[in-house]
Amino acid sequence: MHLLSLIFTFSFIVSFFGFPILIPRLKKAGITGRNMNSIKQEEISEMGGLVIVGGFSGGIILTIFIKTFFKLLPDVYLVSLLACLSTVLIVALIGIIDDLISMRQIIKAFMPIFAALPLMAIEIGDTIMRVPFIGRINFGIIYPLLLIPLGVTGATNAFNMLAGFNGLEVGLGIVCMVTVSIIAYITGSMTALVISLSCLGALLAAIYYNWYPAKILVGDIGTLCMGAVLATCVIVGDFETAGVILIIPFVFEFIIKALHKFPSQDWWGVNKDGKLYCPEKGPVSLPQIIMKLSGGIKEKNLVMVLIGIEAVFGFIAIMIYL
Repeated sequence: MHLLSLIFTFSFIVSFFGFPILIPRLKKAGITGRNMNSIKQEEISEMGGLVIVGGFSGGIILTIFIKTFFKLLPDVYLVSLLACLSTVLIVALIGIIDDLISMRQIIKAFMPIFAALPLMAIEIGDTIMRVPFIGRINFGIIYPLLLIPLGVTGATNAFNMLAGFNGLEVGLGIVCMVTVSIIAYITGSMTALVISLSCLGALLAAIYYNWYPAKILVGDIGTLCMGAVLATCVIVGDFETAGVILIIPFVFEFIIKALHKFPSQDWWGVNKDGKLYCPEKGPVSLPQIIMKLSGGIKEKNLVMVLIGIEAVFGFIAIMIYL
């Protein structure tokens, strides 16, 4: 357990000290985004996901170093770690391109399929899955050729849906990583546990800088990569049901936005006296539904409600594996 603590701590340190270095450089380079839900709608540094990816990669690389040169962590599989790292880095590249040149939504939606190739190539995961209310099903070749790319693509795009508020994306990511870490520990999947702890360390450092009022936005690179890590964790650990449960709030957000033809504007709140109110044309998203039901809510409280909702689904996922 002390080695796992070391990996987690190393990821945290890399990210925590990476943000102060990157924030002023991004702002100087003009890589900024508008804080849409603040009164002033000020421009702040964006693409903070780069540091999250750096912290996560640091944890994975440290694990590879420990296992290769000290022959420790025998239950951790290098091939799975390298495939996971490759998938996340490909997704990071997609996020960088999108943050810089804004790809068309349809292109960005399907690009993560290519990121699933490393996981497909090593035939990772168990083709026999437990489907709720049905039982165990052997998907055979359908699992690596269809379900893995579908899982990676679905998770990356889902995380990009429920976003746009200070601390929300990172907060949801923390809940997901805590959940899969607990499940990985319960099920004895050390490889999945290393992956989730490496990401959790980076995210706990990121929340300090991304929480309200945010000093930096994580950008698409951050949201897409969090989804990719979640997908690889549940695939490597063979607890895909947990991934499906954790993604439910994001699916609700997708459905609500789909019913309103994925609005590119007015998906945020109207800031009055420090509270966010649902626009007259809304609600067109899950956060706006909460704004309307509450009659106006502070941004940080809105984020806490959404994180709380995700935590409920995380608890349900954990209970299934106890």
